[in-house]
Amino acid sequence: MTRRIIQLLLGLPLYGFGISLTVEAGLGLDPWTVLAEGISLHTGLGMGWVTNLLGLVVLLLWIPLRERPGIGTILNILIVGTALQLGLDLLPPIENLWLRITALLGGIAVVGLASGLYIGAQFGPGPRDGLMTGLHRRFGWPVWRARATVELTVLALGWLLGGTVGVGTLAFALLIGPSVDVALRLLDTRRTPTPTASAATAT
Repeated sequence: MTRRIIQLLLGLPLYGFGISLTVEAGLGLDPWTVLAEGISLHTGLGMGWVTNLLGLVVLLLWIPLRERPGIGTILNILIVGTALQLGLDLLPPIENLWLRITALLGGIAVVGLASGLYIGAQFGPGPRDGLMTGLHRRFGWPVWRARATVELTVLALGWLLGGTVGVGTLAFALLIGPSVDVALRLLDTRRTPTPTASAATAT
């Protein structure tokens, strides 16, 4: 339990910080952050605070889908956007192209690691992930179809509102899955060590 709590409380702020790196890179964002940026441009609210509000709205959509949030779900809504906003407030502007590329790739790697930490803690999915699994359970959609439908819709809305879509958006889509997979292999608290790994640890 101690390990799970530590993973959760490390993973959520780290996730927000990783997203702030991709924002500062200015090369394109993941779909939900594109939407948050678009709303921010029209409301004057900080992107991090918009992210928190979007998480709350998405959580309300769980009700007709009969999904149940965990403590990790609630903390996700409170912490991720706050950490994103702090990151944006503290990080200096990045002008050099190679530094922007480094910030983008570093941000994706950090988000992958953070996802492994908080998902592996097993305290409930984030609100956006729960929406997709809820659509899967309620309507029988394959998870990939639910994710694609939601994220393409969100991306289109964000782009129409002025959010940044670019090569970074594609890079995020291609790299985040493998990054999370590697992190979960190491950090999922449900996994039982293999005999080889146990022996290696013992030695």
